[in-house]
Amino acid sequence: MPKDAPLSAALAALWRAGRVLMVFDRYRQSWELPGGRIENGESPRQAAVRELLEESGQHPDGQVRFIGYARFVLAPDQRVEYLALYAGTCADTRAFVPTEEISDIHWWDLLEPLPGYVQPLDTYLATLTR
Repeated sequence: MPKDAPLSAALAALWRAGRVLMVFDRYRQSWELPGGRIENGESPRQAAVRELLEESGQHPDGQVRFIGYARFVLAPDQRVEYLALYAGTCADTRAFVPTEEISDIHWWDLLEPLPGYVQPLDTYLATLTR
């Protein structure tokens, strides 16, 4: 686990039929991998699965596998943090219900254009989970 900066978030790359699940964040107006803050007493893996369910309604088949840590710098104060990246698969999808934060989901092949902005970091991280 990284020691030089906080591990504050976890992301989940969920794959189905060669496509990764992306969520559209209303606040940032961008497509992203599902994920978010790690809550007190929660492991990064638990946070990734919880955020996946909360943001998309989807759940992996079995346990998600740890891919690695991503170090990033938050603007404007240049604060360094880490996130934990996990990947899993699912054979069946569940109904998606929009939330205050997430307005849509899309199973993306990483090639087709998505309507709107796609977070470059999330695109790169998704490619690492294939």
